Amino acid sequence: MRTNDLGEIVLDDNDICDLLMQGKSLGDFKQLMVDPTVPVDNIEKLSSDPISFVAPSPDNISVDQYDRECQEKWFMPEEYYDLDIAEYILSLCTTQEELQRCGKELLLYQEKDLFGLLAYLKYLVDTMKANDIIWGVGRGSSVSSYVLYKLGVHKIDSMYYDLNPEDFLR
Repeated sequence: MRTNDLGEIVLDDNDICDLLMQGKSLGDFKQLMVDPTVPVDNIEKLSSDPISFVAPSPDNISVDQYDRECQEKWFMPEEYYDLDIAEYILSLCTTQEELQRCGKELLLYQEKDLFGLLAYLKYLVDTMKANDIIWGVGRGSSVSSYVLYKLGVHKIDSMYYDLNPEDFLR
């Protein structure tokens, strides 16, 4: 097993054999990042579960390109990809002031191309609620985002405390 320059864990055929020898089911992994030299046909024969193999990122990709590509591949159900996150957040607003604040922030999120992140955060919060997982009250500059408050990511009402959303979304 090796970690490439982008922090991806890349398995070779010995690593996969080790997993199998440890009694792990390859189907437990959503995807396996496998060295391109490994003959995946042979590995697929070893597992009764369907396996998705992913090639590591090319060596010549920059960290910025890698980050952008990762941000486009959120692992969440399709319904969250299809969700109009801006419309959903605006539907949570009960006053004109909340609508104006969320609208202003959503423009900042859109400008930074972060709607995919907001959809993922909705999925994360829904998953934590469904599984009775407790998460923190909020920390750092993220608490200045009223949109994140409406999504339930944190519990700090930034409008009440008159926090500037641009402290978070610079």
